[in-house]
Amino acid sequence: MKHIAVFTLLLVCAVVGLAQSPSAILKKSEKAMGAAALKKKDSVRITGTITRESDGATGKYVYRSARPNMLNISFDIGGFGTESSYNGRSSWRRDSRQGVQTLTGRESNAMQARAAYRNSLWLNAKNEKAKLSYGGTANVNGRQSDIVVYTSAKGVPIKIYIDPQSGFVLRDEIAVGDQVEVWDYSDYRDAGGAKYPFAIRVSLAGQAFGIKVDEVKTNLQIARSAFDYPVDNNAPLPDIGALLKEVQANEDRVDSMLDNYSYKQKSITREVDKNGQIRETDSETVQLSFYKGYRIRRQIEKDGKPLSMSDQAKEDKDVQKQVEDVEKKIAKTEARNVNGPPSEDDNRRVSIAEVLRASRLINPRRERFGGRDCVVFDFEPNPDFDMKSAKTALKFFGKTAGVMWIDEQDKQVARVEAVLFDSYKVGGGVLAKINKGAAFTLDKERFNDEIWLPATAEINLSLRVLLVKGISVNQLIRSYDYHRFETEVKGAKVGDDKP
Repeated sequence: MKHIAVFTLLLVCAVVGLAQSPSAILKKSEKAMGAAALKKKDSVRITGTITRESDGATGKYVYRSARPNMLNISFDIGGFGTESSYNGRSSWRRDSRQGVQTLTGRESNAMQARAAYRNSLWLNAKNEKAKLSYGGTANVNGRQSDIVVYTSAKGVPIKIYIDPQSGFVLRDEIAVGDQVEVWDYSDYRDAGGAKYPFAIRVSLAGQAFGIKVDEVKTNLQIARSAFDYPVDNNAPLPDIGALLKEVQANEDRVDSMLDNYSYKQKSITREVDKNGQIRETDSETVQLSFYKGYRIRRQIEKDGKPLSMSDQAKEDKDVQKQVEDVEKKIAKTEARNVNGPPSEDDNRRVSIAEVLRASRLINPRRERFGGRDCVVFDFEPNPDFDMKSAKTALKFFGKTAGVMWIDEQDKQVARVEAVLFDSYKVGGGVLAKINKGAAFTLDKERFNDEIWLPATAEINLSLRVLLVKGISVNQLIRSYDYHRFETEVKGAKVGDDKP
């Protein structure tokens, strides 16, 4: 038995010794692929012929990408077209049977990860907060390859298979919804100082396609519209100006109504570990209410367990202090004869109505979402909005771009996806700095046939605090158990539900 144990230990050590670091594998690949030229590449346009293996039908293949993360891939076989794209604000897919649809959830996350990877491979992984891990070895079309797993900040894994001899990428795999796309590459040739595959085989949705590349052009001027949602100008849309006025009015009304709701919110902190897997690290559950437009927070659980009696008593005492602080702020504001709270007050919520006013909405279209008719917009900062006089939190949202779903019947926002397109500094960057690329998603649910309330939110960002400390935030936030209540400042805990 002793000899067996020693042999097992030696075997484990040998296996561990064989495992390579991703950096060593990728360094050789970067040299082979022409990393210097790839880093200087701002855009790529690839054209060729695509053949469906099942019946030999052929068509045109077009690939376009532009820094930092825009991507469009389209092909047409026998009159059946397929196209998928990410334009820096929204992801979408089109085909001749189902039409065009804005992507959400896992499909949207996968498209964003693919767009970032296709533009820069793994060269910008650090700035994108993506993790690189060793995935073992595998045989790809008769050639042994090393696997490196690129995992995006949102937890989307892309498996990269690299030939240890040539350094070329032989295959990459990415899960798109319930499907796995497999792209095999060969026949590498020089184009603009970098190496590109001129033979590609794609397996997706139960079909296999062969692509023969005819031309690769780099650093072209590709119009932004090439990546935008293909809006059908013949499709009837409501009067956009009138719709937005109604939405803003309704969102103001919703914000007022929210003052009469108490709800619970569970925040789950996650991280992408060294193996590229998302794992939960801790959680906190709080009860939230609003008092005169200010958020009142009362913690009730930690890591899924109720607080102790003494800790809960401290929380309840803190709730009363929060109410007293709100009253002091309001009195101070009124004494100064200023409308609203001080501009630097971050406890007062920023409403979606305010975000709408600070945004320019583009690419309007009609879609079904959650079984309801919605008008969908891409949005970006409105250059005509006065950000200098806006409160701090709104200045942050004024740097975001993304996509928004508006319920057409209720004239309320049902879903928002946003990305920070420029770094946001607090205190000139001395206090904190949220890095470009931070991503936020908010899903709302219809409640009591009158109001759309937050249901699920995802936050992925990195920030620097006090010029030194770097922090990565990956949170899933669930809001639930909404109840109407009446707020009493004295004699009752704010947030207690009233029948």
